[in-house]
Amino acid sequence: MSLIISLIIGGIVGWLASIVMKTNAQMGLIANVLVGVGGSLLGFWIAGLLGIAPAGGILRFVVAFAGAVLLIFILGKLGIFRKT
Repeated sequence: MSLIISLIIGGIVGWLASIVMKTNAQMGLIANVLVGVGGSLLGFWIAGLLGIAPAGGILRFVVAFAGAVLLIFILGKLGIFRKT
């Protein structure tokens, strides 16, 4: 059950990050989920390096969102996502 919830939240995080980064038209459902889950991992890894331990639900969402935005930025610089 937690895997399904993680995928749903990852999809929401990826979708919101793609709207902010203006790549929503280029991304589908699968890309949103992958970017959301991968960005969450990236965000929590960077937060751990910085010594930040997000404890609350809102702070965890913000870290996941920031990681997804950073991942879309990196992928855009690599030429995978381009702004329309």
